Amino acid sequence: MSTNIALFDASVGETPAERNVRRELDATVTAFKVSESEFPEWPGADGSWRYDGVVISGSQTSVYDRDAWMETLEELVRDLHELGVPMLGICWGHQLLAQALGGCVAAMDEYELGYERIERYDDSPLFASMPGEFVAFETHSDEVLKLPPGAVELAGNETSCQAFSLGPTFGVQFHPEYDLETVRAVVEGKREEGVADVRVDAVLAEATPERHAETAAAKAVFENFLAVVDGDPITATAD
Repeated sequence: MSTNIALFDASVGETPAERNVRRELDATVTAFKVSESEFPEWPGADGSWRYDGVVISGSQTSVYDRDAWMETLEELVRDLHELGVPMLGICWGHQLLAQALGGCVAAMDEYELGYERIERYDDSPLFASMPGEFVAFETHSDEVLKLPPGAVELAGNETSCQAFSLGPTFGVQFHPEYDLETVRAVVEGKREEGVADVRVDAVLAEATPERHAETAAAKAVFENFLAVVDGDPITATAD
């Protein structure tokens, strides 16, 4: 029987967010455009819900903007977390989960943009069989400054917290779902957001098929998350 995943697409407008996540998840995915206030039915009074897990995408917004749809989403993920539904937040989704569960998110001085090296701190099932250090693509100007009570920081770098867990809830600041086309489009779009041309050009020059291939290890978080959802025994080993 296929695993049923609810994708909460928090991106604004037409974006490749849904396409990218669907490509990486070997599961039945039902997408909800939460940025347009499209939500699934709430869990039943008995705690039942039709989906086995949740993935929350990135977004062009900030989680502290407190738009009405964000407040609704926070209420929903708090309920799902209490019920023990596994959740994986990516970039904005990582920050939303941290904030909703009692952490703190704030603006950074500048973007973390480009291919960055990330260090694992914890042998979490989310990083099963992944190396102790890996490369992933980053694009964010907000960060998780304080984790929710009881959360464990799973990975980081000199810039910010890169992953955390709280029970079956996980967040990753990096983008394991991006393909090269998405990387190039996102980076080009940073010119309109005030990122200096010289920096945009430098990141685009690095966005080659060879460099992007180095992010392959990061994609394992999707398979590992589905193993958590399915309750499969998996063991994390750091090289």
